[in-house]
Amino acid sequence: MGLVPAGLGLIRNTNLRIVKILLLLLLAVLLLPYLVTPFYSAGHPVSALMAWRWLSGKPVSRQWIDLKAISPYLPRSVVGSEDAKFCSHHGVDWDALQDAIEDAEDGEAQRGGSTITQQVAKNLFLWPGRSVIRKGLELPLAMWIDLVLSKQRILEIYLNIAELGPSGQFGAEAGSMYAFGRSAATLSAREAALLAAILPNPVRRSARNPGPGVRRLAGTYVARANAAALQRCWSENRAF
Repeated sequence: MGLVPAGLGLIRNTNLRIVKILLLLLLAVLLLPYLVTPFYSAGHPVSALMAWRWLSGKPVSRQWIDLKAISPYLPRSVVGSEDAKFCSHHGVDWDALQDAIEDAEDGEAQRGGSTITQQVAKNLFLWPGRSVIRKGLELPLAMWIDLVLSKQRILEIYLNIAELGPSGQFGAEAGSMYAFGRSAATLSAREAALLAAILPNPVRRSARNPGPGVRRLAGTYVARANAAALQRCWSENRAF
């Protein structure tokens, strides 16, 4: 066998070094959310979408409000609408996820299979839209978030980074001010349910001028917020 020319060997070694560097960079990017998450036990984190809007010059409105200052109707309406097992699961509701997968396989309209914790993981560190890759990154990250942050803190972050308006309103305070002209601290049960009803798509749905569908959902969420199981979750498990 002939010897490999020195120039070709040098190119191969350079390529290997480049590949190793790229792999190390990829590993660092993947690990960064896990390293950062414990620091989110305090402070006022922003979502990736908020940061992107800032960088692209689009308007962003967000005024942080502590969970204890928010009207109690809002967190209960949001949990009732978005994640009924929030108090009991460990970041991922595997039953809801399986139902969503089966719906997709059957060609039916896909129900929301993401928990509030998964949405926090996505909003803080990932990107919007449906993607198998994003979901694969989201699931272990959600379980890590549930492990290192309290349920109260997870819900507080969610209520301060969720998009709640059509023109860059993020979080309960900005969403409430836009929709009702007053603080999230003073929301009624009906108003809280209206905000919960627009969470899947606050650009197309409106709590400010709710259509029949949003009003119907709000009525459902008012009832869910008062359900016995949710009341028990609030009073016994996590002391919200």
